Amino acid sequence: MRTALAIARKELSIYFTTPWAYAVFTAMVAISSVFFISLLQAFQAVQEQARQAGWSKLPAEAAVYRNLTDGVVIQLWGIVMIITLFVAPFLSMRLFAEEKRNKTFELLMTVPVRPLELVVGKYLGGLGIISATLGLTLVFPLLLSAFGTSTSGTVLEWPTVLLGYVGLLLWGATCMAVGMFLSALTESQMVAALLTFVVLLPWMLLRGLVQSVEEPLRTFISYLSFDTQLQNLLRGVLDVKSLVFFLSVILFSLLLTHRTVEAQRWA
Repeated sequence: MRTALAIARKELSIYFTTPWAYAVFTAMVAISSVFFISLLQAFQAVQEQARQAGWSKLPAEAAVYRNLTDGVVIQLWGIVMIITLFVAPFLSMRLFAEEKRNKTFELLMTVPVRPLELVVGKYLGGLGIISATLGLTLVFPLLLSAFGTSTSGTVLEWPTVLLGYVGLLLWGATCMAVGMFLSALTESQMVAALLTFVVLLPWMLLRGLVQSVEEPLRTFISYLSFDTQLQNLLRGVLDVKSLVFFLSVILFSLLLTHRTVEAQRWA
């Protein structure tokens, strides 16, 4: 485990000593800020309509804007989930592909480091950078909590907000695990990023793609969709099945990466 942690520290130092991580941080904050402001404006507009006409006169879908948690933060988490789908492949692409491109992968295979330690160490490094990236989005609920107002006295329902954030972390961790496996298959970082996106996007949209499929196959395939598994968590509903699902995908991806690295070691 000590070796894996040393590899994780090395990976994090590489991320934070290159402009790439800071470019991703800037993109995450900038894009999230645009949507955050847009959601706030929509929330204020609906609140103004409700003050003038009453909630009973508004469409049923406007009920989500009764509080900041449902009207802004939960919707923001859904948008950050989509942003992560585009960001994660560019964070995971270098984990193994860069080693192969720089011809240092063969050197790693000659040092007394087990493939499992190498895989776990690199994944922990990737997990650290995606957690830092997603952690920046916590500034938005903190701003609402600091400057927002509520008639009930509580601006945000923090258990709901934090459980939604846990869902985002699980999603980011899953993207990094899948991306690391695909990075281990190629020496081109851009190919690794593209493959990761090509795998994750249909997997995310699986529920919508099988609407014409007959039951019970449709229900089964929909269950495998990332979108289906994330919905409850992002709304602040603890679903043990979703936790098991994401942990299973992560562990399976790490197992595939370990097998790939081990096979290349003896190739």
